[in-house]
Amino acid sequence: MADLPIETIFEILTRVPAKVVGRSRSVCKEWYALLSTRDFIRVHSSRSLVSSNQRVLLIDDLTCSVHPIIFQSYDYGPRSIVTLPFDHQNNDVSILSHLNGLLCVCLNHTNELLLWNPTTTAFKRLSTPDSLGIYINNLDAVGLYADDADDYKVLHIKRRRHVYESYVYSRELNFWRNIPFLTRQEYLSPNFAWSPGTFCGGTMYFTLCECWVGGTNVVICFDINSEQFKEISFPPVPSTGFVQGVLVNVKNELHMFATTGWFEITIDLWTLKEDYWIKVLSCPPIPPISLSLWGDITHYVTNGNWFVMTKLGKLFTIEMDTKPFEILYPVTWFRGYKGAVFVETVVSPSI
Repeated sequence: MADLPIETIFEILTRVPAKVVGRSRSVCKEWYALLSTRDFIRVHSSRSLVSSNQRVLLIDDLTCSVHPIIFQSYDYGPRSIVTLPFDHQNNDVSILSHLNGLLCVCLNHTNELLLWNPTTTAFKRLSTPDSLGIYINNLDAVGLYADDADDYKVLHIKRRRHVYESYVYSRELNFWRNIPFLTRQEYLSPNFAWSPGTFCGGTMYFTLCECWVGGTNVVICFDINSEQFKEISFPPVPSTGFVQGVLVNVKNELHMFATTGWFEITIDLWTLKEDYWIKVLSCPPIPPISLSLWGDITHYVTNGNWFVMTKLGKLFTIEMDTKPFEILYPVTWFRGYKGAVFVETVVSPSI
């Protein structure tokens, strides 16, 4: 390949797996420089969004493992054990958000936020001496996104001493800055639970749900260009049981799995159209399952099927009238923060 034009080398290497790119950087100085450019990483990342590059990361008290996704059966493949590259205590790590191969995680023994690429093992601590980048579970919310300039950013909404504050971290600048955050006074109550953010179409979305039957449920939106927040309604689901909304970006369209019920659980799939929710389908009531199993549930959408899954594998498969997709579209958040679906890329957590 040494005699090939640099443009041809660029085209070839943007189509190979991330781990091959990592090894190729050691070929020569010219390749190292080429494979480290922002243009190369951006194009390679966009071309990595195929099923063969998707992985499931699962964390428990003893192991951290990465599994391929078997696209033919939509199940987890054999695991590879991963050594966490940062200090931790008994794998006490929460995965809060993911985007283009980067994970935003919290070290629960110190409450520090990190950006981590599990493919390259590179990571970046986001905490500062003045307590920025410190995440408190059950009080805070986090979302990871990329702006038009390809700068990866973390939005951190903090609930402290009956006051909301919001900050944005820039990978490019390695800096946190405060941005205005206005919301209703009642949302300061610890009875309201935030979801992690889901990035879709230039907006970060969060669900905010009151933790009792018949409570208030809303969606908070953050426009990444204007950096303005607004509130939109929740889908019109029954409030006779527990309500939870889990968001997923499917081909740049926002969907919500709205879970309602008490002894029997019903899941409806909704899509957002210009701030209004349209029901896509309803599944039959799910038979009662244990709370511990329910706490591990996540969802996937692909190729006309909707999967309700746990760490152990599929619980339910629901047929959908959708066009075939090339990859699995997972929710941002695994219940319990102990897993994530990510794409293997060479995106760096730092510049």
